Amino acid sequence: MRIFHVLLIGLMLSSFGAIAQNVKPLIEFKSKTHDFGTLKEENGKQVYSFEFVNKGTSPIIIKNVRSSCGCTTPDWSKAPVAPGQKGFVKTTFDPKNRPGSFNKSITVTSNSDPAISILHITGTVAPRVKTVLDSFPRMMSGLRMPNNHFPMTKVKSTEIKEASLEVYNDTDSVMTVSFRRVPAHLAIKLVPEKIAPKKRAKVVVVYDASKKNDWGFVTDYLDVLVNGKFEPRNRFTISADIIEDFGQLSKEELAKAPKLEFEERVFNFGELQQGEKAEHTFLMKNTGKSDLLIRKTKTSCGCTAISPQSKIIKAGESTELKVVFNSRGKRGRQNKRITVITNAPTSSSVDLRVMGNVVMPNAN
Repeated sequence: MRIFHVLLIGLMLSSFGAIAQNVKPLIEFKSKTHDFGTLKEENGKQVYSFEFVNKGTSPIIIKNVRSSCGCTTPDWSKAPVAPGQKGFVKTTFDPKNRPGSFNKSITVTSNSDPAISILHITGTVAPRVKTVLDSFPRMMSGLRMPNNHFPMTKVKSTEIKEASLEVYNDTDSVMTVSFRRVPAHLAIKLVPEKIAPKKRAKVVVVYDASKKNDWGFVTDYLDVLVNGKFEPRNRFTISADIIEDFGQLSKEELAKAPKLEFEERVFNFGELQQGEKAEHTFLMKNTGKSDLLIRKTKTSCGCTAISPQSKIIKAGESTELKVVFNSRGKRGRQNKRITVITNAPTSSSVDLRVMGNVVMPNAN
């Protein structure tokens, strides 16, 4: 009899446990996918609300809703949703500058079973017809353009490279465009020489790297004169990364080429009080078979001074590269770059790092 009572109590406890497990809320969405179909971009933001029902026996609490991209903004039922009651997860999709098909997910986290629900919105955005302002957002005294930058990207030191930029005359008169402060390695012209009202033209730039006499990332700034007049901020920026052309070297020449090695490439000065300086010497060695030429050394900020002991390193020899970091005006974590450009085919551009922490002096 006693055994029977023990078994009965155990069975009752198991039943209570099962009941306790079933009191979790159960979230059930009417649909987990919504297709917006084809949207016109100019119609703006589109909203859809996913409806759900609490099929469980305790309130649903939505803890978080996260979308897969910034183009989708979610909202949801903030108050607990009682058993048998309805709630929502609302999503707003912005089609601006997002032409073509889309498939975005919305992740819903709650105290329900399951704890995570994935919703989807799909559709296709029909792009709006672009206006002159869309195509040429930047303005210089009535001359419109997409931007004012000519990125030449990588240019070999013996190369001549061309780039063009489409421009638009947004005035009611014929326009001329000329340029000032043009260096010898650049040629720039407007094609055609005059732009009729509300018409397009091209600015063509020819970059002769052999005349630049420089290495690495370089930038030039040209004044733009519209109808002979210059206004502040009316400038073109022309950038290039000038590299050496090692493709012309034979196998024999490559075998005899210089090789650059550093004992270390990172200097951590630890902690400095603002205004203090840190000095370090990087040791560089030529492990190749011909002279190593240091073409250029460049820092990422004016706070770092560099002075190579020698710019020509014979085969098998070494030299020192002294670095001084000035923490004046600096605060917090620092990570500065020093770029060393050489004629070594396998390491023509090497980045060194100077890093550490700058703290404010203790106030007395």
